[in-house]
Amino acid sequence: MLESTAAARYTQVRNSTSTPGELLLALYDGVFRFLNGAKLCIQNKQLPRARELLSKAYAIISELTIALDHAVSPELCGQLESLYGFCMDRIQVASRKAETVPIDEVTRVLTPLREAWTIAVPKSIQEAHAAAHKP
Repeated sequence: MLESTAAARYTQVRNSTSTPGELLLALYDGVFRFLNGAKLCIQNKQLPRARELLSKAYAIISELTIALDHAVSPELCGQLESLYGFCMDRIQVASRKAETVPIDEVTRVLTPLREAWTIAVPKSIQEAHAAAHKP
């Protein structure tokens, strides 16, 4: 019980002190962690746990979809919305049929996005920091 309380406090502090980009990376990390866990569970015939993990991955991608700001970049948001919709569909298939191939498809599609954010987020933080400390 004490560990879960400490973990919850850590998460709360991290969420309140992280930049939006860092939170985005954390969400992507969560999606991949849940997808990889679900894949292992399917392979080991632990289907209830696999479905639970797939549900968590689905929820994160759903939140990413909701967070898109079409007013800022309609074309990019439209493309991401389509991509996230594909991913949510494939997660539902993986859950319903207890198959790993749809999980691999989601991983394949989201990996380049996560890699791009891994480069862009630290760069934007560095640029914001430099701008804030400019004389």
